[in-house]
Amino acid sequence: MKTEKLASLYRGYRFPAEIISHCVWLYFRFPLSFRDIEEMMAERGVVLTYETIRQWCLKCGQTYANGLKRRRPKTGDTWHLDEVYLKINGKTSYLWRAVDQDGNILDILVQSRRNKHAAKKFFRKLLKGLQYVPRVIITDKLASYAAAKREIMPSVEHRQHKGLNNRTENSHQPTRQRERTMRRFTSSGQAQRFLAAFGPILDHFRPKRHRFTAEDDHALMQDRFLGWNEVTSGKTAA
Repeated sequence: MKTEKLASLYRGYRFPAEIISHCVWLYFRFPLSFRDIEEMMAERGVVLTYETIRQWCLKCGQTYANGLKRRRPKTGDTWHLDEVYLKINGKTSYLWRAVDQDGNILDILVQSRRNKHAAKKFFRKLLKGLQYVPRVIITDKLASYAAAKREIMPSVEHRQHKGLNNRTENSHQPTRQRERTMRRFTSSGQAQRFLAAFGPILDHFRPKRHRFTAEDDHALMQDRFLGWNEVTSGKTAA
């Protein structure tokens, strides 16, 4: 990320980038409210309001997430897709999510329906953002996936089996946890904005720990924090 772009991102704020990025990290990494973070920062002698933290998360969260997505290795060629319902203001919406075979979140989209048109829209969003076609997609038996795939990705292998798609279903769990903490989303737009930033930031700080020794895990997390500092402040490691 260019230093000039980051400078414009922080322009007009009296707090340095380190404090802003730390508050944004706390909010997206842990199930905390804006008031929780306000209290935590006050304990450290940093006096600000929860509304200030909310504005920082709205303005900077997606920028940070985009920077992390650009830094990650190329994602896998097997896509697992699934949709889960969200209750927003008494109405049912659907969160469409795609992950690769390693559990990395590829993209999300909040929509009011889960028909063929909605599936096509999600496929187009995935292909535009990732800029490559998968070898195989794995979904449950919702007919909308097959109908949309025939038009958007006719050459891609498609496996439909509920038991094969546990990886995507498991990736919904952090969303459910945050939904409870936030006492549900207030609108589809708010859910889309939050989850679009939440996924990449959460992925960045939640490596597959069971694959590493403690020493390797500590080294990996140090590298992840260095990457975060580069994305949020433009500072590279010496």
